[in-house]
Amino acid sequence: MKQLVLDLGADPAHSLSSFEVGQNAEAVALLGQFADRSAREHFAYLWGNEGVGKSHLLKALASAGSEADQLRARYISPFSIESEFVYSPEVDLYLLDDCEKLSPLAQIDAFALFNEIRANSAYMVCSGAVAPAVLPVREDLRTRMGWGLIYQVHGLTDDEKAAALSAAASARGLTLSPGVIPYLLSHFQRDMRSLSTMLDSLDQYSLQTQRPITLPLLREWLQAEAQA
Repeated sequence: MKQLVLDLGADPAHSLSSFEVGQNAEAVALLGQFADRSAREHFAYLWGNEGVGKSHLLKALASAGSEADQLRARYISPFSIESEFVYSPEVDLYLLDDCEKLSPLAQIDAFALFNEIRANSAYMVCSGAVAPAVLPVREDLRTRMGWGLIYQVHGLTDDEKAAALSAAASARGLTLSPGVIPYLLSHFQRDMRSLSTMLDSLDQYSLQTQRPITLPLLREWLQAEAQA
């Protein structure tokens, strides 16, 4: 069977409440304080492997609260235009994602932004693939990445993923035969976004064929997708 490549489409809405917490309860609680600007620390750094939800968390902070709150937050990727790295008095929460991908020029801009944020008592949450101490950026920026609280974002265990998928299926009113979720976990991309997308697609196929979601239906759908 050839590898199945799903079109994930547009990013779903991100929120702190839709994040599968797992072992990250303390970090998520802290981010809630950043969302309402009540955190004692003004800087935080999240690190972890790809697919554990770091970008989800930063984008959730950018979209938290009312429309007025969202205007006070700015999500910045390593590839954002230069003006996004410039401090603005009307913005008091900056969210810098994938710091290990910052270009040399973007690192200079990020360094200046850190200093402005600190001088104006604003807030900043950054993310990266590795801890600040080994982040592949200039030394003065690396130091600033470690100014505040540092949390490793842990991926879900297989049991936690299975529970999350079961809960998602129940929320959709779906009944899955016992073998479906273990098969998904053992044969496909293991990040929650891919698994959730797979479940959505399987739900659509079940509706089209008017058959319950069983392991034979899952295999039939996968074969049809592989031949498409």
